[in-house]
Amino acid sequence: MMRESGILLPISSLPSQYGIGCFSKEAYEFVDQLALANQKYWQILPLGPTSYGDSPYQSFSTYAGNPYFIDLNTLIEEGVLTKKECDLADFGLDSRFIDYGKLYKARYKLLRKAYERSNISQNPEFRTFQEENAWWLDDYALFMAVKGFFQDECWDKWPEDIKKRYGYALDYYREQLYFEIEFQKYMQFEFSIQWKKLKTYANENGIRIIGDIPIYVAYDSADTWAHPELFQLDEENVPLAVAGCPPDGFAADGQLWGNPLYRWDYHRRTGYTWWMQRLSYAFYLYDVVRIDHFRGFDEYFSIPYGDTTARNGHWEKGPGIELFHRMKEVLGERDVIAEDLGYVTDSVRQMVFESGFPGMKVFEFAFDSRDTGCAGDYLPHNYPVNSVVYTGTHDNATLIGWYQDIPKESREMLRDYIHDYTTSDRSLHWSVICRVMGSPARICMIPMQDYLGLNNTCRINTPSTLGTNWKWRLLDGEFTSDLQNKIKKLVRIYQRN
Repeated sequence: MMRESGILLPISSLPSQYGIGCFSKEAYEFVDQLALANQKYWQILPLGPTSYGDSPYQSFSTYAGNPYFIDLNTLIEEGVLTKKECDLADFGLDSRFIDYGKLYKARYKLLRKAYERSNISQNPEFRTFQEENAWWLDDYALFMAVKGFFQDECWDKWPEDIKKRYGYALDYYREQLYFEIEFQKYMQFEFSIQWKKLKTYANENGIRIIGDIPIYVAYDSADTWAHPELFQLDEENVPLAVAGCPPDGFAADGQLWGNPLYRWDYHRRTGYTWWMQRLSYAFYLYDVVRIDHFRGFDEYFSIPYGDTTARNGHWEKGPGIELFHRMKEVLGERDVIAEDLGYVTDSVRQMVFESGFPGMKVFEFAFDSRDTGCAGDYLPHNYPVNSVVYTGTHDNATLIGWYQDIPKESREMLRDYIHDYTTSDRSLHWSVICRVMGSPARICMIPMQDYLGLNNTCRINTPSTLGTNWKWRLLDGEFTSDLQNKIKKLVRIYQRN
């Protein structure tokens, strides 16, 4: 079994000219840099269009792509935008952090201009794209067009006829909002073309893409609106219960995510058809799929709808290994990473073992006094070969920031474990990276911020907070040739090539 490594960096965190990382030349340059560093994987976050809070885990669709990631320079080359128009748009002045407010106003205005100049309805490739993706694209484009018509209100606030998808209402809005619907489809067409091109380039250069599929979908999404039968909703399509996590040492009130829960009995009766479609599409987009909150398939935490915390939630049984047996029947053997973090029970461990999927190990969890007793599982010498190790994930502090925040006794325990008492706090991340690179885990993934030794001002997300997340970006020139060579040397030393 080959030992390999890669880097975690969201598309949004790439450097680029117009406000947010996208499928621009900088994305191709990052692929080149990965290859020069002898990396085999590039891990990204979900690619879906984001809503309030800008989280890729709360998307308007489980299938659609984020229009923010469309490269404007490509549209300039296509002749549907001018460089002057893009340069004059206000995306904010901070190249380190995304300004989502300005991005929303500027990006969609430019994309609308591009659509109006594109004559897209006459493009045979666009017609083919619509036909091949009609099974999700028609609902999504209508959903977004109607949402815009009603000033972006959640679909449960729409008039009864379109909220409940009465046939005459669907026909009415399809006619009235024809060009808005076509605009939404145009953006998905451009996204699809540009993503396929980038992924092909990565694969041709020996880089495999690890993508992420959230276990839940957002309530305010085309998926929930179009298929309420899939979810635990009442006759008015109001959730009966919502998803989250129980209270623990990290969050006294638990985490209230608010996503609708699945009606697993319905999914079972249909042979998990919707899940097979969803997983099949994920494997179309990515080479390896990380399934978020894997333990939720064994048992999921159900919180009464309307509660303001997760304190009154309780555990319910999920579909278990049955869903993944079905996946192998329908889709064959696929490369999956099981995100088995959090409160792990024996039944969760058994499900991961039976699936054969590698689980995740996070180095930071081994030295946190708030852990509930599984810290030893996260020490590198205990990692099983069939696992993927991270210094931290997108939800964790950076290594440097984490080290600065943990108690003195935890810092001492870390120093004892890596047997390093002389390296400065600012450079200690390299000692940790070496320890996880040398672990038995088959795959080692390091967030870009940890290779750069950045502090917590540069973390991707702090769970249960709003306003400062999903904003960090890599600066142009930061991934230097010296850093690439240093990583390449580690790959050779720890035989991860």
